[in-house]
Amino acid sequence: MNLEGHARKRHELLEAASRQVDLAARKLGLNPGLLKILKEPKRALTVSIPVRMDDGSIEVFRGFRVQHNLSRGPAKGGIRYHPEVDMEEVVALAMLMTWKCAVVDIPYGGAKGGVICDPKRLSPGELERLTRRFTSEISIIIGPEKDIPAPDVYTNPRVMAWIMDTFSMQHGFSVPAVVTGKPIEIGGSEGRNEATGRGVVFTIEEAASRLGIDLAASTAVIQGYGNVGSVAASDLAGLGCRVVAVSDSRGGVYNEKGLDLAGLNAYKARTGSVAGYPGGQAVSNADLITLECDILVPAALENVITEENAPGVRARLVAEGANGPTTHGADEILYGRGITVIPDILANAGGVVVSYFEWVQGLQNFYWTKDEVNRQLRRRMADSFREVYRLKERHRVSMRQAAYMLALDRVSRAMELRGLYP
Repeated sequence: MNLEGHARKRHELLEAASRQVDLAARKLGLNPGLLKILKEPKRALTVSIPVRMDDGSIEVFRGFRVQHNLSRGPAKGGIRYHPEVDMEEVVALAMLMTWKCAVVDIPYGGAKGGVICDPKRLSPGELERLTRRFTSEISIIIGPEKDIPAPDVYTNPRVMAWIMDTFSMQHGFSVPAVVTGKPIEIGGSEGRNEATGRGVVFTIEEAASRLGIDLAASTAVIQGYGNVGSVAASDLAGLGCRVVAVSDSRGGVYNEKGLDLAGLNAYKARTGSVAGYPGGQAVSNADLITLECDILVPAALENVITEENAPGVRARLVAEGANGPTTHGADEILYGRGITVIPDILANAGGVVVSYFEWVQGLQNFYWTKDEVNRQLRRRMADSFREVYRLKERHRVSMRQAAYMLALDRVSRAMELRGLYP
């Protein structure tokens, strides 16, 4: 995507989030003063990151860390490394994290971070030096009681290990709870890698029981066969659902009788993509959105369901595994057509829920089994879905609006109880 297109998507993301907040605030009759506070980040830090490159030269990168709201607890949110990340995008994503944490009722506020770089062009040594210097620069505002970073776009457990080690070295002792998404060997949590996709399926189970969808006799389409989409596909298949189409950035594959996921996974491991898999026919990402199915899981990019293709969506249930896959106009079209959408701030919150579990385990130095993590994740996702669904029924609004109402109510109540200082 070119710079202009990426900037437009950033603007749309922030605009859509602000619009949903305004709608929810009107429904709740929220104090205008509180709304003004909620639409601004509490703290935004920009840092300069000088790095010695492998050839001996010095490059200077720019990084950001934004904390949107701390009323319900320390800030929580990922760090992304991307050549086109900027402050506007980080502010929008930090705000979304506030609502996501509030919807699933974990004691965090929202945060996000980013570094303007192309990690694909950096050697492992350069990436490590960049990460450690960035950590040093933002260490004044992060910590287990302040702000807990996590992986995001083009960051991973290895990067989190460097952040943890740098912060720990500065403090003279190990501080595993400063980040989540770490390798298990140094305090990461079992079940973290599968958490987002698994959480999506837990919400699908809740929705299906209310919509009269028999998962054992249903069909599903997954756009985006990465970490989230592949786990969701596997878990849905385990419930008896027929996964008829999946895609990634290179293309997709469709088989109305159901895809052989074991064969598909082996093919992707060998070729790097699901495109060209011989167990079905080719389908584009655009056409995949309007395939006939019971369940559609957009788990890749923003703004893939638009006003142009929403009238052609033939799923009964849409579960947003990605952030912002449905535009505001498309959302209204789907709601008007009676298609249930499980919004991103609920559907894909499994990752931050298990990040919370990892943080708790790190603080206690007491680690859970995968079964315990999954049991607690199911409980948290199911309880959150039920609360959103009750609001939806009571106020006769969409699931998205109900989710924002629940989140806004929880955050604003915390702010009112704590008051303004001084």
